Amino acid sequence: MRLRGASAALVILVLAGCGGATPREEVEATVTRFAEASAQKDYQMLCDQLLAPALVQNVEQYGLPCELAIKQGLGDVREPKLTLGKITVKDDRASAEVTTQAKGQMGSTDTLDLRRVSGEWRIAALG
Repeated sequence: MRLRGASAALVILVLAGCGGATPREEVEATVTRFAEASAQKDYQMLCDQLLAPALVQNVEQYGLPCELAIKQGLGDVREPKLTLGKITVKDDRASAEVTTQAKGQMGSTDTLDLRRVSGEWRIAALG
């Protein structure tokens, strides 16, 4: 499924807390928000709302604030697109297979590991 502009209604419902979304839908919404924040270069949202605190702490142990480290990693990426594949949820852990593309770069297929933190799904590992 293409996430660019997709599932907007689902994301709004999940973020608003309406409709009692399933864990799979919540994970999908988190990955969608991650894709959108990455495309918009919203490093603050990535660090404050979408990445797990342990991942942020791991990034910051090298002496850079999370936002600056993510900016350095994503700064040159143009027109990123993320396609969501299989989602697996087990208790407070989940994984999401994703395919990413960006203008001028070779595509990549990866797995995002997510953890439920204080009731919200956060990206714990980008692999």
